Amino acid sequence: MVIVTLQRKKCIGCNYCVEMAPNQFQMSKKDGKTVLINTKEKKGFYTLKSNDYGILEACENASKACPVKIISVKVN
Repeated sequence: MVIVTLQRKKCIGCNYCVEMAPNQFQMSKKDGKTVLINTKEKKGFYTLKSNDYGILEACENASKACPVKIISVKVN
C-alpha cells in the first residue's frame, strides 16, 4: 500500500506537487494551496492510502520537489 500524507497548513502554493503528480494533487481556487485529492483532514494532515503502486513514483517526485517538505510518501 502507498501512503501519501500532506500537511496542508504549511503549503506555500508553489504548484510543484501538481506538476509532478497531477492525478493526486490539485491547487485550491479558494486559498491557492495544494489539495491531496480524495482525502479528508485529520489533525492537520491529509492522508491518501492506495493499493495502486503506479502512483508511487509521481508522489515521490512531488515529495522531493516540495520546497517546504510537507509531503511524505511511504510504502507499507
